[in-house]
Amino acid sequence: MNGSKKLAVGAAAVTLTLGGSVAASSASAESAQAAVTATTTAWAKVTSNGQLLGGQGITGINKFGIGRYNITTTSGLNGCALLGTINTSGGSDPGPGSASILVGQVNGNTLFVRTATPSGSGSAAVDSDRPFSITVVC
Repeated sequence: MNGSKKLAVGAAAVTLTLGGSVAASSASAESAQAAVTATTTAWAKVTSNGQLLGGQGITGINKFGIGRYNITTTSGLNGCALLGTINTSGGSDPGPGSASILVGQVNGNTLFVRTATPSGSGSAAVDSDRPFSITVVC
């Protein structure tokens, strides 16, 4: 990938993360008819105890177990990309080694998030309460 394509992809990712939209199309005659538009419809930054620190398009968060959260959005999720990442707790990482996040659709407008510390020891070896961020792009 050349430098200008990398720059364009990076700019699109930042735009989507900040709640914008991106339109993309190919210069070829075959694909000139097809244009794709993606918009961030919801995002959230959530503490390990399930408190919403910031977000848009979120109507509720239900923490129902260790490292398990349901997040309800204002719009449907069908056909959307569901993105998640583990955050730090105010600059300090609460667990050793790696951490993971699973984001999936429960129903029309509810996400399931599971956070874990697979390299941790003891009770934190699998599910663990971790701060996270999610983004819904449709």
